[in-house]
Amino acid sequence: MNVVERDLQPQDKDYLEVLEEAEVNVIDAIAETMDLYGVTPSVGRLYGVLYFSDEPMTLDQMGNSLGMSKPSMSTSIKSLMDIEMVQKVWRKGERKDLYTAEKDFFVSFVSFFCKKWNRELSINLQAIEKSTEQLNSLLENPDVPDAIQTKARKDLQLLEEATKYYIWLKKVVLGLRSKELIKLIEEFDGN
Repeated sequence: MNVVERDLQPQDKDYLEVLEEAEVNVIDAIAETMDLYGVTPSVGRLYGVLYFSDEPMTLDQMGNSLGMSKPSMSTSIKSLMDIEMVQKVWRKGERKDLYTAEKDFFVSFVSFFCKKWNRELSINLQAIEKSTEQLNSLLENPDVPDAIQTKARKDLQLLEEATKYYIWLKKVVLGLRSKELIKLIEEFDGN
């Protein structure tokens, strides 16, 4: 029994059902869209349950709420912690691990996507740098046939354009992490 249920009178049962249905609607939507974050719908459902929980929960409590095993809960929590949507919290006198959801979607978005974009930046910029060196070596070598040099020049132009994108993406990441981009969007939107 949760805090809300303890404080209700028997005649308030219908209101509780509406409240629970409203929460389930959002939990179902979260579960359906969690593939964007690279996790399964059941992990998304767990996040939704934690999101609406007023108190941190143990693995046992989560398992009981969702009808899932403790090992499954443990794996799911690890997935959510990896994408920084759930944190482990400490409570005096509590021996079991407690978990709570990140309830600020802006924080979740920035953390998750900036981490992914930084990975993309790192991998692709390293590849572009290496490839640029290789292509330049073809252009500097007088023995390389004209057709290959022509293609190498075209490839270098493509890589220059790609680099412009990655420099832009780096600015987006910095703007999101500093919250400047979020402020700019809010100002543009009039909020």
